[in-house]
Amino acid sequence: MKKKRFYIALLIFLIAIGVVFYALKGEKDAVGYKTVKVERGAIASTVLASGTVNPVVLVSVGSQVSGTIEKIYVDFNSRVEKGQIIAQIDPAVFQAEVEKARANHKSALANLDQKQAQVTDAKRTFERYRELMKNDLVAQSDVDTAETTYQSASASFRAAEAAVLQAKAALNLAESNLQYTTIRSPVNGIVVSRNVDAGQTVAASFQAPVLFTIAKDLTKMQVDTSVDEADIGVTKPGQRATFTVDAYPSETFAGKVLQVRNAAQVAQNVVTYDVIVSVDNPSLKLRPGMTANVSILIDERSNVIKIPTAALRFTPPEGERKKSVRETPKGPLVWKLHPDNRLEPVAVKLGIANSQHAELLKGNIAEGDLLATETLSTGKKSEANKSPRFRPF
Repeated sequence: MKKKRFYIALLIFLIAIGVVFYALKGEKDAVGYKTVKVERGAIASTVLASGTVNPVVLVSVGSQVSGTIEKIYVDFNSRVEKGQIIAQIDPAVFQAEVEKARANHKSALANLDQKQAQVTDAKRTFERYRELMKNDLVAQSDVDTAETTYQSASASFRAAEAAVLQAKAALNLAESNLQYTTIRSPVNGIVVSRNVDAGQTVAASFQAPVLFTIAKDLTKMQVDTSVDEADIGVTKPGQRATFTVDAYPSETFAGKVLQVRNAAQVAQNVVTYDVIVSVDNPSLKLRPGMTANVSILIDERSNVIKIPTAALRFTPPEGERKKSVRETPKGPLVWKLHPDNRLEPVAVKLGIANSQHAELLKGNIAEGDLLATETLSTGKKSEANKSPRFRPF
């Protein structure tokens, strides 16, 4: 019985020694850090944006007259030349209007000839009466009447001249409307969309309906991107740009910033500006409407010390900061890890940067140095690893 109690007491003693040992060990655990090695190489600063691929020139072809579509001569993806007939509106009504206007014009011309004859006769009578008046062969009242008749005939002649011009204008309008029934392509290009079918009625009373959309040249495209106001200050025409589209995820297309527009676009209190990127499309892989993920190259450097951005965001625990240095330098800094697991804060001056690295301009950092980016274990974590104390309800 005494032996059994002895073994039990010995077991309890060993357990207590183990608990104290692991507790003391947890309190004295050294802090570990995740690090990255400083490298030398090239770095580029870019602006990221999204946009839509569009043709440089996209022409909407409409109709200036109303009527029924009689024939359609082109379809989607049809190549067209400038002046080529692409659709025909039924011209019967407009042809009748032309004939009516032409008849009115001829009638006005005939009326003008009649008025010209009346003017000639009235002038001849007036001049005859005026000569007879000199020899007192007619009364003054007859001369006055002849003069009035001549002036009235002249006025009627001028009115007939105006009527001729009016009839001519109506004829020109009717002929123009007749020509508008033949829809022609205004440019050389490719039909991107067709919005009508034969037999469909188009109404152009308030605005010209769009019948076709024609891209002038699909070998020259542009990407209309939206750049955030925070990045628009460094975006300039002439900068190189690359982008990808979902249709070809493994292929990168190259372009150049063509224009930075000043008109701001505001959506949900977010301000963006339109930036146009020009791109050659000789293989016609890019199609209108594709979504592009654009990267605009702002600046680049080669053979420079690169500081990981994760190291710039790192801050060690307060206790470790006090052990490393009494007063932390101001401004951007990184924490260099020495072989003895000691952290040293190093103030740095940075140049261009991107989402992964920043260029080191000044600072006691060399290629191959280890910079802390994350704390792996702390004293608090060790305390958390201790067995919780029992608390009664």
